[in-house]
Amino acid sequence: MTIKLALLISGSGRTLQNFIEEIAARRLDASIAVVVSSAPGAGGNERARTAGIPLEIVDPKAPGFSDAVTKAVDPHKPDLVLLAGFLHLWKFPAKYEGRVLNIHPALLPKYGGKGMYGHHVHEAVLAAGDKESGCTVHVADLRYDRGPIILQRRVPVHPDDTPATLAARVFAEEMIAYPEAVRLAAAKLG
Repeated sequence: MTIKLALLISGSGRTLQNFIEEIAARRLDASIAVVVSSAPGAGGNERARTAGIPLEIVDPKAPGFSDAVTKAVDPHKPDLVLLAGFLHLWKFPAKYEGRVLNIHPALLPKYGGKGMYGHHVHEAVLAAGDKESGCTVHVADLRYDRGPIILQRRVPVHPDDTPATLAARVFAEEMIAYPEAVRLAAAKLG
């Protein structure tokens, strides 16, 4: 069964690009029905346009932001909605419960919550002296970085790591973990 995806982005679109490539290489039986961006200048917008994927841009500061996201997603009838570097809390309606996935660049429940994204997470891991980090794919709920964990992938933290070197190693695992989590979630839907 080909799974229909909607991706929500706020930045460069590296995760979007990974899905575009996984689908093109036929490693993931999916299609991307729409990309919803919270930033008019996000690099991921151009990635969506280049790939010929419908793109909707919503203003996170506008009243009714969550409703606007839902209105952008609904017509495409996705099986799953993937938060792919989406930096805003989408208060999705009940019909999407269990069908919204998120990836976080740490081993949740550690280093999650509002404001914990990107370099903030990697700085916190290094400041704590953790010996390992990684990424977590989970079913999203209406709170930041909560919801049932689907899978995690781990990486060692090296003594000479910087937030950038740790981020690169974690992102390499994210590129494996997120498509795998989509496969697992799709199997449950099908």
